[in-house]
Amino acid sequence: MARNSNGRRVRHTDFLDNGMVAEYTGPGLLPGESHGGGSIGAYLLHRAMPHLPPWVAAAGIGIAGGLGSLQWEQSAAAGVGLTLASVALTGATWWMGKSTTQQRRLHSAITVAAASAWTTAACLAGPAAGPLPDMYLIGAPVLALSWNIRMILRRNDDPAGQSSDKGLLEKVGLARAQIGNATVEPNRVTAPLAVEAGEQTNEDVSKALGRIASALDLPTSAVRYQPDPGSSRRGELVIVPEDMLAQAAYWEGPSNLGGSIADPLVIGRYDDGSPMYLWLPGDPKAGRNGTHVLVAGGTGSGKGETALNLQTEILSRRDVLLWLSDPKMFQDFRPLLPGIDWAAEGGTPTEVMVEAIKAVIPARTRWLGQHNYRQWVPAAAEVQNDPAHTCRTDGRACGCAGMPYLVTWMEEAASTLRNIGDNAFTGIAQEARSAGVSLIVSLQRPSFDQMSTSTRASLPSVIALGCDPRDESFSLPDTVLDAGAHPGAWGNRRPGYCYLVTPGIDETRYASPGRTWGFAPDAVSLMEVLADWAQRNGAVADPITAGAASSVAGNAYTGRTAPSHGPAGHAAMEDDDVDETGYGPLVDPEDEHIDPEAELPESQEGDDAPIFGRNSGRKPSPEEARRLFADALAEFEAAGQMVVGPKDFTDWCDRHSLSRPWVSERLKEAAMAGRLEATNATGRWRIVPAPVAA
Repeated sequence: MARNSNGRRVRHTDFLDNGMVAEYTGPGLLPGESHGGGSIGAYLLHRAMPHLPPWVAAAGIGIAGGLGSLQWEQSAAAGVGLTLASVALTGATWWMGKSTTQQRRLHSAITVAAASAWTTAACLAGPAAGPLPDMYLIGAPVLALSWNIRMILRRNDDPAGQSSDKGLLEKVGLARAQIGNATVEPNRVTAPLAVEAGEQTNEDVSKALGRIASALDLPTSAVRYQPDPGSSRRGELVIVPEDMLAQAAYWEGPSNLGGSIADPLVIGRYDDGSPMYLWLPGDPKAGRNGTHVLVAGGTGSGKGETALNLQTEILSRRDVLLWLSDPKMFQDFRPLLPGIDWAAEGGTPTEVMVEAIKAVIPARTRWLGQHNYRQWVPAAAEVQNDPAHTCRTDGRACGCAGMPYLVTWMEEAASTLRNIGDNAFTGIAQEARSAGVSLIVSLQRPSFDQMSTSTRASLPSVIALGCDPRDESFSLPDTVLDAGAHPGAWGNRRPGYCYLVTPGIDETRYASPGRTWGFAPDAVSLMEVLADWAQRNGAVADPITAGAASSVAGNAYTGRTAPSHGPAGHAAMEDDDVDETGYGPLVDPEDEHIDPEAELPESQEGDDAPIFGRNSGRKPSPEEARRLFADALAEFEAAGQMVVGPKDFTDWCDRHSLSRPWVSERLKEAAMAGRLEATNATGRWRIVPAPVAA
């Protein structure tokens, strides 16, 4: 680098034809430096240096004409050669100017044509012949000054730093748009953009994003536009030249083991390498509300691994419970089951869970209100020893057990919605956030024919993975799609690629693609260790949540199982009575009362009667049938099947010679008597647990 007379480096700035700023260094003074008389000449010289090349070229043309005349004056052959060379040089200049602006191309061709024509005439007739001296003395300074003026006009004195060059923007239909000074970060360029007032809007920029990506030879997802909320013609153009997501990164464990669920969950990374954060609870200090999440993506888009990212982060926190419904029988989540507070398969168990969540929400909201919490915060999960959060009327600390946050996860929710109605989650989604409950719904296509519009509107956060291009509008808001988000471009070819829209992150990130961590086969053992940690150190259900869930689900809800010995009550079993997993007896529950050491009873009369070919037997009386029906409800309740309908009584009807219409009537009677309650699904009833004597 050049230095000034004092040995200091000096930087000068020039403006190129594409509107970019070129910086170079040379001897001179930095702005604001004082200088003595000895350095003024050097300073002025180097300020004038960018304007000298046209004058040097003009002087060179005069010298070339004088020297050429000594060799070729009055030569006819030289005249032909010089004329052809002049025409060829002018044509080459015009041809090579195709890639630049039309104005610069024409200016360059005229300059070359004029200079070569004078040089040819001077070589043949002599530089002093006829009008040639006057033409040179007038024409050469004019051409040199025209290039100086062009250089000066390229400088932009607009305080916003907008460029006047229209090269790229002219190609994409935004010729009069102005680009401000760009901010350059690692693998990310952000430039303010303003379109012509009264002629174009931010929508025109959104429509041009594909053409901009084409002009830059980048994928469509690499170019985004974030409109300014306060203007319809201004925004920021974001370009990410390199896809840093192409190389998969694998899960290495939870980001914050033992932390609070109020801390951000890290579920992957953006295309510029920064982490993807997701918050579930709200934060009154940050002005952020709690959120529900929609996970949407087509087959093969990576929903399973995205779910594992979220669930492993949730289970690694100390103050949260996870309830999971999975009609696929926990195919992807089997290693995590010991750490999950309640896991339900599809069908009736999921119906029971949905009804339990509905009962849990008002109970939790009531508790939070009694303890002066307007929304769930980490302090609500601790023992209530603060007088500011007491339910006592005398103002003293109540000492109530804390209430952990609750995450209810509905995997493959389309199956559940088909079984119990497309508005099954509407009430939950609308009411749960104030109760410290987050609902996560995962399905392939969140269209209006699968999920009610009210439910969809109540899921403010979304993880949108690859999908059919026609389904993009079901996953992402229009504003995010207009900003350049395009999950349909991935389909199932980029597993884990996604867009994240959620409170707590900058809205300019909404249209930035990210990728969740991958789960390699060797991650199973680490997930099992995490599940064991959650089983031993994670939160347990508070009395309010557990009581409300049990009041609906009965013994279908037992909470997280105790470590090492499986469900409570199995620890004292003999080794021969426990299966190889250590989690259950090898006998059917209905046979547990049988003493295997007891003598078999003597044969009774009728034991040798044929089983087949007999009459179906007598039909029970109405009183006996009602008693049998009450016993059947008790059996369902004991088995944990808390949602029933006529189809569940098929075998029972066959055994007792009763018809399904008769069962339907008894179900209605039981509902009127308070033993059953109607659910969202037609013909399905929730069993109200029978009171237990004190």
